[in-house]
Amino acid sequence: MFKQDVFVSFDYENDKHYKRLLEAWNSNPKFRFVFNDGSSGEIQTSDIGRVKASLTAKINQATHTLVIVGKEANKQHKDHLQIGFKNWINFEIHQSKKNGNKLVAIKLDRTYESPDELLGANASWAMAFEEATIINALSRA
Repeated sequence: MFKQDVFVSFDYENDKHYKRLLEAWNSNPKFRFVFNDGSSGEIQTSDIGRVKASLTAKINQATHTLVIVGKEANKQHKDHLQIGFKNWINFEIHQSKKNGNKLVAIKLDRTYESPDELLGANASWAMAFEEATIINALSRA
């Protein structure tokens, strides 16, 4: 199976366990889920310019951006004015569109509000956090 270069955009405070689950699937040969994770590790700085530069570099190395849409995915971040977007997820989606990345969104619950930047972005959607639905969404992107 072809490995796609994927940047994973997610709410670090609330949804990092989903990101870790994707990593576990990727490393387990019993799963068909395979990807080259282009996401940033935790960036150890409060300098928003540095965070933006690091995220942008990782996004630019990817061909796909997989957005985990959790409960807080469109919540306004306390530093939204410096970020230039409602939150980091919206920044990452904007940078992904600018780079021409294919967008894939996973809604953890259908009632969760999608990030503003994802609306009208021609994303491929998975409406459940399940291996088969995510693989299908990535292949449709």
